[in-house]
Amino acid sequence: MIELTTEQMAAAMGAEVIERGHGGVPDRAEIDSRRVDGGELFFGLAGSQVDGGAHAAAALESGAWGVVVTPDWIAELSDSDGFVFSAPDPLGSLQMLARAWRRELGAKVIGITGSVGKTSVKDITKAILPGRVHASNENFNTEIGLPLTILEAPADTETLVLEMAMRGEGQIAELATIAEPDVGVITNVGPVHVELLGSIEAVAAAKAELIGGVGPDGVMIVPFEAGYLEPHVEGVPGLVRFGGEGDVRVVELDVTAGATRATIETLQGEQKFEFPFAEPHNLLNALAAIGAGVAAGFTPAELAARTDGIAFSRFRNEHLELDDGSLIINDCYNANPISMRAALEYLSRVDRPRKLAVLGLMAELGPDEVRYHEEIGELARSLEIEIIGVGDLARSYEPDLKAGNPEEAANLLRERLGPETAALIKGSRAAGLERITELVTEGQIERGEP
Repeated sequence: MIELTTEQMAAAMGAEVIERGHGGVPDRAEIDSRRVDGGELFFGLAGSQVDGGAHAAAALESGAWGVVVTPDWIAELSDSDGFVFSAPDPLGSLQMLARAWRRELGAKVIGITGSVGKTSVKDITKAILPGRVHASNENFNTEIGLPLTILEAPADTETLVLEMAMRGEGQIAELATIAEPDVGVITNVGPVHVELLGSIEAVAAAKAELIGGVGPDGVMIVPFEAGYLEPHVEGVPGLVRFGGEGDVRVVELDVTAGATRATIETLQGEQKFEFPFAEPHNLLNALAAIGAGVAAGFTPAELAARTDGIAFSRFRNEHLELDDGSLIINDCYNANPISMRAALEYLSRVDRPRKLAVLGLMAELGPDEVRYHEEIGELARSLEIEIIGVGDLARSYEPDLKAGNPEEAANLLRERLGPETAALIKGSRAAGLERITELVTEGQIERGEP
């Protein structure tokens, strides 16, 4: 529940109380009137097609605790049963209320961004932190999703783990202003969203906005080999580097039977960890999460004790074993050159003699998109991985087989599955490759574990 008084909420939102409901406090914030089932504070956000204020009356009828709308909708909400707030910018009010609730909670806040791996780092961090932790769900990582996440946090939350998406200059700075993170994590910087920002250097600058958001008393967690990020982290106080020869690094390593056992050096000494995954890129993600956990005040031993609870969000490196013994690695949430390379290299090490990759496009790569796809195709061939390309841009992989859509790709994949086959499914969300997994695995999954 958002345990602020009506007056505190109105002041935080820059809003005026027009109608008073029956007291109490809202359970959470909501922007979709169809998801209202009682107790929510509904925000009527302006959309590209419809103004959400048009659905405020319906939200109140469905039991919303109150609504926040522009003055244009106030006349339609007279004599309402719930609270009615008038605000010139409901989105701004949502964000300001989230900041007020973040301050009221007094929780430690960890903000995570990066070109690749931010969701996995968030998942690992959430799992290994002791105490009462609240974290972003799915893709609640935008200027709308992040404040909704904060406003869902229970009053006894001790740590907030917030994923931060970036699609343009100034967005990370905006999210940091709302979240006021104590610890910031930048997983990496690569050729993602180049189409929108123009260059990898511009992507790095946009991600680096998190540094200013953390402030001089905070801690930044960045890769040992920071690449394009390096000019932005030079001289930053409280900097912790992970991976390579960084502050948080692997000292000893053993990967067997789908598990990773590692001795990890931290700023508080060495600690043995056991992780329920075998992928090298997830070990790197774990190092970032451990760095964040230690920076947030937890001991390495406390973090190591909770690794068995690590579980990744849907469509991220899901291992699905079918009735015929074939293995599908469902990693179709998104794709870019960094994550695609890591996924193919991991596939090459899977203990199956036949390797197959169903690859869709990598989106938003800018004018060099064809070259990036060609390079991934060359890598797959060098690793002796057969490619099924899905869609027009996937032809740049020079695939062994071509499919015009996910349904065609599913048929091609079915014909090639068997006990000796491991198949990776990966592409940007625009490719819609999750449909392939649904078609091929329906009714066949025996188990799903890394």
